[in-house]
Amino acid sequence: MTLQPPDLAPDPLPAMPGQRLARGVCRHLLSHGFVTVEELVPAPGLRVDVMALGPKGEIWVIECKSGTADFRADRKWQGYLEWCDRFFWAVDGDFPTGLLPQESGLILADAYDAEIVRMAPETPLAPARRKVMVQKFARHAALRLQGWRDPGVAALVNI
Repeated sequence: MTLQPPDLAPDPLPAMPGQRLARGVCRHLLSHGFVTVEELVPAPGLRVDVMALGPKGEIWVIECKSGTADFRADRKWQGYLEWCDRFFWAVDGDFPTGLLPQESGLILADAYDAEIVRMAPETPLAPARRKVMVQKFARHAALRLQGWRDPGVAALVNI
């Protein structure tokens, strides 16, 4: 069996502002050697916007906020801290960054790229937690790929 490359479709701009920020963040992190997945569930009741896996196994979580109301409505972000080595906010250039906690990282982004403005402090995961997160990352990425390749799979699993 010979695998054929997928047809390359035009690059559609994601519809939602947070999704556009996530796309720019993911593009930028790839330039630093990180691979990413969007909307990963580290634990029941939590769903991170972007999880990034670095070349040395480091795990970053990035929450994309499209505006002040979006940030103020987020009551779960502190629950993400125990699932990553570094935590970042990603916002656009119009966001009032003074609202964001200083003890977290800051990424300015748009739909096409991003810039890490403030590096998040590192809080290394315990080895057992890291193993769980790398496995979740791998399964999430594989299910997304399989769902893209075979849309019938997406209806069978929660991706």
